[in-house]
Amino acid sequence: MTAESGASTLIIGCGDTGVRLAARAVATGEDVLGVVRSAESAARVRSVGARALCLDLDAEVGTLPACRRLLYSVPPSRDGDTDERMRRVLAAMPAVPAHVVYISTSGVYGDCGDDWVDESRAAAPTTSRARRRVNAEQQIAAWASHAVILRVPGIYGPGRLPIDRVLAGEPVLADTAGGWTNRVHIDDLAGMAWRVATEQPRHTIYNACDGTPTRREAYYDTLAELMATSAPPKIDWAEARERFSAVRLSFLAESRRLSNARLLADTGYRLVFPDYRDGLVASLRGDVRGPVY
Repeated sequence: MTAESGASTLIIGCGDTGVRLAARAVATGEDVLGVVRSAESAARVRSVGARALCLDLDAEVGTLPACRRLLYSVPPSRDGDTDERMRRVLAAMPAVPAHVVYISTSGVYGDCGDDWVDESRAAAPTTSRARRRVNAEQQIAAWASHAVILRVPGIYGPGRLPIDRVLAGEPVLADTAGGWTNRVHIDDLAGMAWRVATEQPRHTIYNACDGTPTRREAYYDTLAELMATSAPPKIDWAEARERFSAVRLSFLAESRRLSNARLLADTGYRLVFPDYRDGLVASLRGDVRGPVY
């Protein structure tokens, strides 16, 4: 694939979210090119009517095709405090597209306790993982001042539920240990991303979430109830430190309540799943391991 093989929409990173974006774009008549790493991922991209390009973003990229719309959903490099994957991709773009969207993470806010968090809050990353995300945001904003950054919490949907953990009776951190969680259904995330990719909104940073934060137990207990199985046992911080990995603990150590008011007001987007319970029911229907209700 060469720079001459352009596309109206270029999606860098066509995993679960990217494929849904590709399907939306194809449905509107767009010529879509999805950049992936594996032949298996390329087949998924082609299955929704888009073209696919296999690239290793941890190596030099060369020149990418020109496009009118760029959606970037690749996680940062694994080490350091800078996102070298983002650097390579931006250096490989022949021109700045009219529409640019970067799918980032709400982890850039760090630990906010019980506070409600809107986009006016400054980033305060506490992990190298989050610092790389902040660096990626800074890179793409410097490259394209009109780039829209979506700060995304936990993504759930068909095939993205902790079903195995619940069935295995793995414990979860008790609400008495504190902490709020936030989420977004993957179909809503794709809908939000496509909306800001096709209509340049007023702002360039948005929290892309369902706007319904919960305490930690609620999500797992609701999932167990819908699966007609026992709720996971609850443990305190002392036991969590003995049982969980350092990476998982780093997620559990942060708390925030995300507001999506700006995104809904600016774009008029209507959530398909503003209630995570409804989202879980729909997700279980689409998961071959889950019951059908």
